[in-house]
Amino acid sequence: MKGRSLLSLLLVFGVGSQRSWACPPLCSCHRDEVDCSRRSFTSASLPTHFPPGTVQLHLQGNLLTALPNGLLDHLTSLRNVSLHGNPWACDCGVLYLRAWLVRQPAGRLANHSISCASPPSLRGRLLVYLTEEEVLDFCHYWYCDLALASQLCLFVFVVVQALLLVVLIMFLRRFGRLSSAGKRATEKRFPVGQGMMGSEVDPLVDNDN
Repeated sequence: MKGRSLLSLLLVFGVGSQRSWACPPLCSCHRDEVDCSRRSFTSASLPTHFPPGTVQLHLQGNLLTALPNGLLDHLTSLRNVSLHGNPWACDCGVLYLRAWLVRQPAGRLANHSISCASPPSLRGRLLVYLTEEEVLDFCHYWYCDLALASQLCLFVFVVVQALLLVVLIMFLRRFGRLSSAGKRATEKRFPVGQGMMGSEVDPLVDNDN
């Protein structure tokens, strides 16, 4: 049993190692160079792993607006990476890429003209020269939108409840007026002491006579 367990673990780690060294889908690899350029990759469809021994990485000419956090951290042999020609969005999502660029030696980048495509006020600015404060000014947190949407929904709910309450009060008042008018009409038509057929009943009259 122990031998089988050890063999299973070796197979699992062996498969995982082969996968980590495999060339990413839709990319081309030649020795230590990985070319994922001009593949129309977006930030969501970009491969999440590259071979650990990658020395040159080409990501230029795609549709990248940001890089996933930690994507390049395990590439310790990386010496050259091309990132230009992408529509980088200089908001919170680009903070990882900016921090990674700042840490790299100048010669590690194939092109320093990695510029912002959005927001409009930062368009054309070089990403590596942006301050964190400038980027944070354009951060758009999803939970802020959620809180705003919740407040709006609550406001709409309260307004609808208030309208329903007003309609109910108006209905009850109208119903009360109609009931009062119907009661007065009945009292006028059938006064107290008068029978339903319009004749008064004399309690002293003997029915036998």
